[in-house]
Amino acid sequence: MNRKLMLLAATSSLAFTGFAANYTNFIIINLDDAGYGDFSYNGAYGYKTPNIDRMAAEGVRFTHFLAGQPISGASRAGLLTGCYPNRIGFAGAPGPGSDYGISPDEMTIGELLKQKGYSTAVFGKWHLGDAKQFLPLQNGFDEYYGLPYSNDMWPYHPQQGEVFNFPDLPTYDGNEVVGYNTDQSQFTTDYTNRTVNFIKKNKNKPFFIYLAHSMPHVPLAVSDKFKGKSEQGLYGDVMMELDWSVGEVLKALREQGLEENTLIVLTSDNGPWANYGNHAGSAGGLREAKATTFDGGNRIPCVMYWKGVTQPGTSCNKLASNIDLLPTLAEISGAPLPQRKIDGVSILPLIKGEKDANPRESFVYYYHKNDLEAVTDGKFKLVFPHKYVTYGAYVPGNDGQPGDLTNLELKKAEMYDLRRDPGERYDVISQYPEEAAKLMKIADDMRKDLGDNLTRVKGPGRREPGKLK
Repeated sequence: MNRKLMLLAATSSLAFTGFAANYTNFIIINLDDAGYGDFSYNGAYGYKTPNIDRMAAEGVRFTHFLAGQPISGASRAGLLTGCYPNRIGFAGAPGPGSDYGISPDEMTIGELLKQKGYSTAVFGKWHLGDAKQFLPLQNGFDEYYGLPYSNDMWPYHPQQGEVFNFPDLPTYDGNEVVGYNTDQSQFTTDYTNRTVNFIKKNKNKPFFIYLAHSMPHVPLAVSDKFKGKSEQGLYGDVMMELDWSVGEVLKALREQGLEENTLIVLTSDNGPWANYGNHAGSAGGLREAKATTFDGGNRIPCVMYWKGVTQPGTSCNKLASNIDLLPTLAEISGAPLPQRKIDGVSILPLIKGEKDANPRESFVYYYHKNDLEAVTDGKFKLVFPHKYVTYGAYVPGNDGQPGDLTNLELKKAEMYDLRRDPGERYDVISQYPEEAAKLMKIADDMRKDLGDNLTRVKGPGRREPGKLK
């Protein structure tokens, strides 16, 4: 019996045995391209995010939370499987008609929680492959409504015909396309309403919702509820509507009496797309932005709230990543972990505020197909020679038009003291040779497992993605 059939059998048997009285629901709200500095609790200008601020005031803020990779598709693959994306053959942001996607042999969070009888849903952007075999209903989810990939992968891209040739953008309901080039100003509202309805429908049984908003990724769009409401223009309007969405989800949980048995996670897939100027977010002073492994690309906002468990108004500066969500949810729910090797670790002790806990001792920054560009222990970050895109060479674009980009090259290894220099500006590798050696060993050990194209090392631990049948 293959893994999918075994999973269904396990779920069916649970339906007859019933559930334990005490279970936890899960909601992961994953924004698209929201930066570290995009909420008012963290210094955003020209608009307020009161619902998110309240969530932070009643929960825990993770200040050193990293995306598995600084790009949409790969980051989401890491979040949903608990693996470094390159371990499962994922790279970049697969577009329309991609011939690869999530492998049927990888377990998603949806499939993990199905083992414990959870109802599961995805509302928003998927980006783990757009062929039917890669879509959510074939990979552990009961409901799906949204886009198969990024909202700019459509005929109205500002560089359509010059750089890209995108087809019409489909909106899915389950496995069926229900429209093309849908009015994007309604996406945030539609995803939110679907989420609220799913909460009400499943209030008496465990559920998992992956609310993966299409915004604030360009092209920006906002409903009439918030159009023109912020001092920062369209970007601020969009962020205010996303904050409204969070408020609606929290209100639904309160009204259904579910706050005390629901963990809500709010995060982003990567840093802001800075060359879009006034249509892009803020990295909050971190270096560079999306599509780079400097922390403007990988370090993302994260707030978790679980009434009665998270300590109100706390922050956690321990190292954590979105690939840690799967094993965390597994520990809380009691679901067995995937049989295949994963890279995430449970951060439940950090959610509970246990002082001396440090479940993640290191993180490796892979990018592109399999380039190991950096490694950190949470205190120091060692960056290896590599080429990277920079956002600082040209003035950003404006009003939906991208600015020019160029590439730079780091020609020697550098190390940054993240405590004193979160902007990664000062190379201190000569001052801390022992720390550099420790990080180098972590990198070398990882190369033995996953390989590294930059140093031409092959690793046996990588697996193939799903291939189009």
